[in-house]
Amino acid sequence: MSNLDRQATLSVCGGRGFVVAEPVRELLTPRHVRLGESTEVRRLLPNLGRRMVGAWAFVDHYGPDDIAGEPGMQVPPHPHMGLQTVSWLHEGEVLHRDSLGSLRTIRPRELGLMTSGRAISHSEESPKSHARFLHGAQLWVALPDAHRHVEPHFRHHSELPTVTAPGLTTTLILGELDGATSPGTTYTPIVGADLALSAGAEARLPLDPDFEYAVLSMSGQAEVDGVPVLPGSMLYLGCGRTELPLRADTDAGLMLLGGEPFEEEIVMWWNFVGRSHEEIEAARLDWMEGSRFGEVKGYDGSRLPAPALPPVALKPRGRVR
Repeated sequence: MSNLDRQATLSVCGGRGFVVAEPVRELLTPRHVRLGESTEVRRLLPNLGRRMVGAWAFVDHYGPDDIAGEPGMQVPPHPHMGLQTVSWLHEGEVLHRDSLGSLRTIRPRELGLMTSGRAISHSEESPKSHARFLHGAQLWVALPDAHRHVEPHFRHHSELPTVTAPGLTTTLILGELDGATSPGTTYTPIVGADLALSAGAEARLPLDPDFEYAVLSMSGQAEVDGVPVLPGSMLYLGCGRTELPLRADTDAGLMLLGGEPFEEEIVMWWNFVGRSHEEIEAARLDWMEGSRFGEVKGYDGSRLPAPALPPVALKPRGRVR
């Protein structure tokens, strides 16, 4: 998934100074961003005052959109480095192409996991013949310094482990939860899970007190630790929790995101995660003039040009809470 903001800003993320070391209830509201020709997303991370949750560094929620007779998602070839992309759908399909030659249609509750490592490019589009509705989330996971230059690869997992309780079905996307382990490759202690709650359900989800967590609402009416969380919003929960109370008034869909707080400070701009302004600047030049990110073959259209990079180097600045 691309950040298509044509006035992308440099952001310093990570570092434990941004982490809340105790349980909190911090409701995050989204910023609305146009993605391609016909898709609008609600951007939850990075957010004002909340840049990351564990290694989760970018969260977009979109839909449900009625795309009958419309092209749907159309994201031209664009580059990534220093991160993993996670494609997650509740409705519809997304066709993934990348510079490694991967071609895969991702469907609801299947994991499309692309590890950019040192450099990759890809495109995403709704197939020409597609379902009426498109609804999902696109997320990035920042790679730690020891692994951010790994060889790029793409994996598709059509079957994922589930954990059930009365009124609750949990599909594990990444990491471990309640004895289940996702087949998705991870590089830091992390968890991502899809929570499907039935109307009237009340449940308690076991958590790791060393992780920080957030919950994204995808659909329905649910309360997370007593806080109503409307679709398209996200509740940051901090650290120190051993369980999470959940309640649903209607059928509801949530995503649990968590992980060990990300110790390293990173610089994130456009579709790149690096460690310095100079590294970001070199990556932008490579995309515009070089061959480092490869070529996406088969996409009907031009690749995405990079926006202008701010001329002044970013100076990292922490914030302690």
